[in-house]
Amino acid sequence: MTKPQSLLQLVGAPGHPSPLAQSALVLIDIQREYLDGALPLDKVREAAGEAAKLLELARRNGVPVIHIVHAEADGGPLFNPATRNIDLLAEVAPQGHEPVLRKAFANAFIGTELDAKVKATGRSELIIAGNMTHLCVSATARAAAEQYGYRVTVVADATATRDLPNPLGGVVAAETVRQTALTELADGFAVVVKDTGAWG
Repeated sequence: MTKPQSLLQLVGAPGHPSPLAQSALVLIDIQREYLDGALPLDKVREAAGEAAKLLELARRNGVPVIHIVHAEADGGPLFNPATRNIDLLAEVAPQGHEPVLRKAFANAFIGTELDAKVKATGRSELIIAGNMTHLCVSATARAAAEQYGYRVTVVADATATRDLPNPLGGVVAAETVRQTALTELADGFAVVVKDTGAWG
């Protein structure tokens, strides 16, 4: 039986992670809502730790960093800007002039200056990490590749998600959701690497 290949492999797309010198790092929604709020994620602390390593790597190598936070309308049950649940976790706190963009949709390009901020850096590739793997990370990576023409790398272990109700019955475990989302991205939208070690 022939070993399956992704669509990106079949068309001969490069499989190496985005070079640091050509990339901007986008960290998505690494917020308290996902730690001790209404949407706790599976292994979110471990994912945040890997994101912190990625952030350190970026800063050490002069990679521009853009932080994304999700915020809904005041009084809502999730990501209420009147609460601390929209705060970024301490291990990925912004430094210096690193921009923090607030979004209200899964796709971090909608209603934000993300594309303009990346273009201002002169970088043509994006390294993406954060939460949730299947929703905001996936939506942003797909838009980056298809709508904005960026080559994208997603760092798997720096993402997290949660158990989901299966619309056909039962529950889909968080790790299955995470791996499925990453596999879908790797098929047609992004290079997916395990962790920060992909850059040596």
